[in-house]
Amino acid sequence: MLNQLDETDVVFHALSDPTRRHIVEQLSQGPASVSALAAPLPMSMPAVVQHLQVLQASGLVESEKVGRVRTCRLVVKRLDTVQDWIEARRALWAGRLDRLGDFLAAEQTPGTTQNKEQK
Repeated sequence: MLNQLDETDVVFHALSDPTRRHIVEQLSQGPASVSALAAPLPMSMPAVVQHLQVLQASGLVESEKVGRVRTCRLVVKRLDTVQDWIEARRALWAGRLDRLGDFLAAEQTPGTTQNKEQK
C-alpha cells in the first residue's frame, strides 16, 4: 500500500503544475513533438523539457527520438493511479454520507427517543 501511495504522490506532483497539466491535455489529443508542445507555452524550450522530464519520471509521458525529432505520447493507463485513489476516497465518503443519512432519517422517525423527549 505504501508503494502505491508513493506512485500516487509522484503522479499528483507531476499534475500539480498548470504547465504540465496543459502538456497532458495537449497529449490527450495524440502524440506530439517537443517543439509542438512548446509552441503555445510562454517559456523557453529548456523549461518545457524540464516539465516533460517530470512527466516522464512520473510515467505519464513516454517519448522516442526519430532523427532530430523527439515525439511524446501520453500513457493514459498511468492516470489509473490517480483515478483509483480518487475512487477510494469517493467510496469512503459515500459510505459515511449514507450512514449520516440513515442516522438523520432515524432521528426524524416518530417514536425515537429525541421525538419522545420533545413531546
